[in-house]
Amino acid sequence: MAPYSERPDRARGVSARRLLTGALLALGLALPGAALAAESAAVTSQRVTATLLSSRDTVAPGEHFHVALTQKLAPHWHTYWLNPGDSGEPTQIQWDLPAGAKAGDIAWPAPRAIRVEPLVNFGFEGEVLLPVEITVPADARPGETFSLKANATWLVCEKICIPEEGSFTLDLAVGAASAVDEAAQQRIDAALAALPKPAGFRGRLSADGDNLALALPGLPAGASDLRFFPISDTLIEHAADQPMKAGDVPGLTLTRSSAFKLEQPDISGVLTFRQDGVPRALTLVADADPALVSKAAETGSNAPRPAVVRIPVPAEGADLTLLAALAFAFAGGLILNLMPCVLPVLFIKALGFAQTAHRSRTETREQGLIFLCGVLLTFLVLAGAVIALSALGGSVGWGFQLQSPLLVIALAVVMVLIGLNLIGAFEIGGAVVGLGDGLASRGGRLGAFMTGVLAVVVATPCTAPFMGAAMGYAVTQPPALALSVFMALALGFALPVVALSFAPGLLRLLPKPGRWMLVLKQAFAFPMFATAIWLIWVASVQTGPQGVLAALVAVLAAGFVVWLVGVTRGSLPRRAFGTVLAVLVALGAGWFTVENAVPGTNAEARAGDIQAWSPERVATLQGQGKPVFVNFTAAWCITCLANERVALSRQEVKDAFARLGVTYLKADWTNRDSRIAQALAEQGRAGVPLYLFYPARKDGQAEILPQLLTPDAVIAAAERAAGRDKTAANTP
Repeated sequence: MAPYSERPDRARGVSARRLLTGALLALGLALPGAALAAESAAVTSQRVTATLLSSRDTVAPGEHFHVALTQKLAPHWHTYWLNPGDSGEPTQIQWDLPAGAKAGDIAWPAPRAIRVEPLVNFGFEGEVLLPVEITVPADARPGETFSLKANATWLVCEKICIPEEGSFTLDLAVGAASAVDEAAQQRIDAALAALPKPAGFRGRLSADGDNLALALPGLPAGASDLRFFPISDTLIEHAADQPMKAGDVPGLTLTRSSAFKLEQPDISGVLTFRQDGVPRALTLVADADPALVSKAAETGSNAPRPAVVRIPVPAEGADLTLLAALAFAFAGGLILNLMPCVLPVLFIKALGFAQTAHRSRTETREQGLIFLCGVLLTFLVLAGAVIALSALGGSVGWGFQLQSPLLVIALAVVMVLIGLNLIGAFEIGGAVVGLGDGLASRGGRLGAFMTGVLAVVVATPCTAPFMGAAMGYAVTQPPALALSVFMALALGFALPVVALSFAPGLLRLLPKPGRWMLVLKQAFAFPMFATAIWLIWVASVQTGPQGVLAALVAVLAAGFVVWLVGVTRGSLPRRAFGTVLAVLVALGAGWFTVENAVPGTNAEARAGDIQAWSPERVATLQGQGKPVFVNFTAAWCITCLANERVALSRQEVKDAFARLGVTYLKADWTNRDSRIAQALAEQGRAGVPLYLFYPARKDGQAEILPQLLTPDAVIAAAERAAGRDKTAANTP
């Protein structure tokens, strides 16, 4: 009977072993998932493997913790720092977070100087972690899921440059207490510990002949292999050597950029060096010689800019205090009144005060305060736009709206209309814009308010001293502080007119109203016309000849509309006819302007002898028996810019193209274009540069040139495309 009595125990043992095995198996399957809970799924290409790494498996309400975008790069490939150097584009992250959660800015590691002759770029090779601080909302509830979603874009380059992107998701549990992922925390802590440390001293930047001298009075003893990486992309030539200067105060000699421009009294960047063989990095702020700043404003503003992405100075690099920023903004607003585009409007308002002061001092003061309200409200709108665009990741400041060709043209039209009004071509009552005889003789509350609005509008093309530093501070601050800086600028701007309205003694110094007011008013029309000419030139730079045509058509239509409204006054049928015709003219001119004032909408736009690429254009030229050279390029492409410098822009290449009748087409991939992407794919390429030479015969197959060009190689390819090689070309 014993065997029978042992069977239940044996059965129970087998069941226990099976249960234990199943539990171990389940645990084994769960452990990999637990190990990866703090890291997103990888986005992988042949060049980059990217993930989103979290230092927490579980987060607590109100907690601050770090995540990091990790990029593991294939050998010889690199991505970019926030100032990419001679070319490139920095990595960017767009976050989609739960309500109340916040993501900070990328904490940038110290970059390396990556040389791609003849250029130098600032970026990263190997593996790089880009930490970002995340704030969990205080009202998050334990048991919920805290979902982190991010879309990242980056440019990865070797001999070609390829824009890549990835979407990452991390679902973290919310608990009463946080749970640290030790492995991830160690990696992120190491990245944070390696970030550049604040320097315990301030540098000094001064002119050194044609170069710049960067004095480093607190540089540690024994420092070697120094390199300064500026935040600004218009300070130095990135590819130039930076020899160290010994002496009582060590420093670096920097080569001034051909696009040198310094608008603030200090500069910031990262200083890398070795101390006792150990690499170190410091965040450095250097005071600029005031003479250097003023010289930059006089001589550097019109210099050509390098093809780089402009990056705003981070808040931690700007040491301007709030009180100093407010003082700078107020002073800048005062000086802004002296700008030629603003002065005529303010003088017309002063003439209106001279008229009303002889009748009612109370009315004059009231109009001054209403003018102040118009100025403050308009500045408030501008400040709101700047703050909103900055929050969306833009880099904006004073005059940001002038980046739009349509707004530039609209402002030019306003200037022309003001000028025509001032010389008496037509009259606009004070209730519309507060200018002209209507203002001088009648004024009006709405006229005073709209004069304040108009004064700010016409001031936007101008930048006064002190404004650069104040606006640079404002765009890096929280909304409340930024708004206070803009309001200080508005108060300084409005002060002269408001003070004049409350100073009857000053008004009595003006002669009594008479013919002199009309003559002076007409004279003020010409600064308005000059400003309109300048704005139309700005539009030509932005959009080419088509933009000039659009601006002139808009000016013509605006003048016709105001004339038409004036001559059709009277009976109701006449007014109705004039109104309908004016609306039709305005709509037609508006459509024409929009169609022709947008960069890239004109497929026939030319830059010198270079034409815009399209497959149809290639086919047409080949059908005409012309050899065609196509340059697939982008402003952020290192090799593209290098080839343009060392080969395509050389005079011997231009002469060969002219001699052989080669048509040069450019396919610009700076902004993403599906047709260009398709053409690259058809040639087996995923990125630029790509150089194609089409022979001078219909349907001839293109020759693909090497990715690194020389003048001789381009000329030889041109000879082959034209049906002549060098020996044939020399045969009589």
